[in-house]
Amino acid sequence: MTMWTPILLAAVACAALKLVGYAIPPRWFDAARPARIVDLLTVALLGALVATQTLGAGQAIRLDARLPAIAVALALLRMRAPFLVVVVGAAVAAALLRALGWAA
Repeated sequence: MTMWTPILLAAVACAALKLVGYAIPPRWFDAARPARIVDLLTVALLGALVATQTLGAGQAIRLDARLPAIAVALALLRMRAPFLVVVVGAAVAAALLRALGWAA
């Protein structure tokens, strides 16, 4: 068994899961509760991805310049800044903190 075997199995499993999603009748999501769950599930998964990428370093939790950069991005989003300003602001905050020596 090579390294490609689990990768190919995961790809097949993802494709099968996607096909199952297409097979679900749309009327199942017409009700208010399932539609709300589907909407919130997307936000929850995106939040988990951001948290994992911000704090994760292998099996450990790492606090470095990424966490304050996310805080800057959140502050700019709360002020309704354009998305490009949010991205540049977070990048500048992380770069400044890394230049000051607080980084990985």
